[in-house]
Amino acid sequence: MELWNSSTWGSSFILVGILNDSGVPELLCATITVLYMLALASNGLLLLVITTDVRLHVPMYLLLGQLSLMDLLFTSVVTPKALVDYLRRENSISFGGCALQMFLALMLGSAEDLLLAFMAYDRYVAICHPLNYMIFMSPRVCWLTVTTSWILASLNALGHTVYTMHFPFCMSSEIRHLLCEIPPLLKLACADTSRYELMVYVTGVTFLLLPLSAIVASYTLILFTVLHMPSKEGRKKALVTCSSHLTVVGMFYGAATFMYVLPSSFHSPKQDNIISVFYTIVTPALNPLIYSLRNKEVMGSLRRVLGKYVLPVHPTH
Repeated sequence: MELWNSSTWGSSFILVGILNDSGVPELLCATITVLYMLALASNGLLLLVITTDVRLHVPMYLLLGQLSLMDLLFTSVVTPKALVDYLRRENSISFGGCALQMFLALMLGSAEDLLLAFMAYDRYVAICHPLNYMIFMSPRVCWLTVTTSWILASLNALGHTVYTMHFPFCMSSEIRHLLCEIPPLLKLACADTSRYELMVYVTGVTFLLLPLSAIVASYTLILFTVLHMPSKEGRKKALVTCSSHLTVVGMFYGAATFMYVLPSSFHSPKQDNIISVFYTIVTPALNPLIYSLRNKEVMGSLRRVLGKYVLPVHPTH
């Protein structure tokens, strides 16, 4: 079989995503466009509210702002290209573009994965150790957790991107996936990738299941604390806050675990495409709604910001 030199940056892949395999691509394209616009508007608005309202300059909302930033960037790495490619009927992506997309998607996905674990720790400290909250979650600790998420995620993404793209790929350079990701690309490699697939599995377990274990442990301790709260109002507020976080955790970790932890025998191009749409397009659109609609402080700040910048009150004469 003729090999395609993977070190040639002028080479290109063909991305055959869900829009190309769908029976109703026009409807799906319109749906994805609406979800992307919703993700831009909701995450952008949440970032604006958290940045401009000093009452939200506390660790919980600073972490939430970082989550919105990651979601905004994550969906923008994938969705615009997928939509433009479908409308132009041009699905090619250069070798360098594929490597860049893989790096950015891996970095943002890994950073969000770690950030969700730190957000669980923040809720644990706030509910189980409220008197020591500003000691355990001081601004310095908060920014340290954020920086750690970005740095570890960048190193993980860089290592995987460089190693994945060093393989020689077959002349059939058609990627049956929404974006350049490790599992579909390894199917095109004309070399033994079994050892590397094991490494992907190990790092997937490390980056997904370890933070998930920390989240489960945090919320188990939170549940015990909440059940012993004397105040009914306090129990309700704690459960509302935590249920929002757990909803986001369930959506993100479920999809990511399917892609990077389950063996390749469980994967099919159609399933992988649906899962990738879920965590790159659907989840970023829903996350800010899940967090903000059930949070009185965020909704109050949103009304104040909109009143100040969008709907200024003019004095009547």
